[in-house]
Amino acid sequence: MADRMGPGDFYDLVKDYARQELIEPLRPIPRWIAFGVVGSVLLMISGISLTIATLRILQEETGSTFTGNLSWAPHAITLLGAIVVLGLLAQQIRKRTL
Repeated sequence: MADRMGPGDFYDLVKDYARQELIEPLRPIPRWIAFGVVGSVLLMISGISLTIATLRILQEETGSTFTGNLSWAPHAITLLGAIVVLGLLAQQIRKRTL
């Protein structure tokens, strides 16, 4: 004959079930957030560095091509390149579940 479950056993069963189904799946979320923040900061730093490097290359290595009335061209080319890269990255964003 099966033992009957008392109120204390039922409470423990509900508590264990809640821990298993609610708390355990949420434990890795802080780690995901931390990796996401660190990755975002590193991508931001590298993106800014590459943008500045592109501008400096266009200003220094093209000789007298972008002097005088065309001194704005390296800035425009760099801005256009950054906008294109950001647009391509924005297309890759998709909603993902945890």
